[in-house]
Amino acid sequence: MSDRMTVGFIGTGIMGASMAGHLMDAGYPLRVYNRTRDKAQGLLDRGAAWCDSPAEVARQADVVITIVGYPRDVEAVVLGPEGALSTARPGTILIDMTTSEPALAQRIHAAAKAKGVGSLDAPVSGGDTGARNGTLAIMVGGDEGDFQRVLPLFEAMGKTINRIGPAGAGQHCKMVNQILITGTMLAMAEAFTYGAKAGLDLQKVHGVVSTGAAGSSNLSNLGPRVLRGDFEPGFFVEHYVKDMGIAHKEARAMGLDLRGLELVEQVYEQIIEQGQGRKGTQAICDYIARRNGVQLPK
Repeated sequence: MSDRMTVGFIGTGIMGASMAGHLMDAGYPLRVYNRTRDKAQGLLDRGAAWCDSPAEVARQADVVITIVGYPRDVEAVVLGPEGALSTARPGTILIDMTTSEPALAQRIHAAAKAKGVGSLDAPVSGGDTGARNGTLAIMVGGDEGDFQRVLPLFEAMGKTINRIGPAGAGQHCKMVNQILITGTMLAMAEAFTYGAKAGLDLQKVHGVVSTGAAGSSNLSNLGPRVLRGDFEPGFFVEHYVKDMGIAHKEARAMGLDLRGLELVEQVYEQIIEQGQGRKGTQAICDYIARRNGVQLPK
């Protein structure tokens, strides 16, 4: 494919708008669709063309990228009656960058292959900061040939890009990522609660521990937000609960007993029950602190 391939982009939310913007910066003509047109307005103002349905996007594009909310949304915008696959031409490549179910990625791959269409599952990690900065980690499942053809697109949006294996492997890798994050998020929440209760200056504490063995991307990127009382989403609590649910389902199917994952999933479900599902995942710090009668600094 040439650098002038037309890219369709479905899903222009917190992550998608920045990712699509990087593709425009790299010179790719863009066709966009989002359930709420207003969220695509910034891209339209820059010259992207609006399409009225996922099918219309695919009708005009060489590559169609989707990044939506839930597996049911992926199924609708790709496999539904007005989904991208319904109008995709042979040789088109569909790339789903939503965190979704491995089995759905495999089903899409099989349906696409039957029409001569390529399909990759390529979930990302890095949150809104990684999307804005073009430094996302992208984990890809699907055929090697399709991966190589669209690698320049991935390079416009991310920094660490790897094909993990066949269809579904990208989604399984993302589950590994999300399981790892469960531990770091709970640990950060409990550590900040402990430090605040002990009367420590958490800004100083954060400056020390984030550079040592306890350091992590979440501590470096989300820790400062917590310490200034910012619980707005880079990644929604409700979407993270969706991810943990997928990981838990896959783990059970493999006969695994993952107690840590189960515990953190329960904590985040409690946060949703308190009406905080649209807050950022760092809201767990506020929740754990309040549950212990501790006030974090703001």
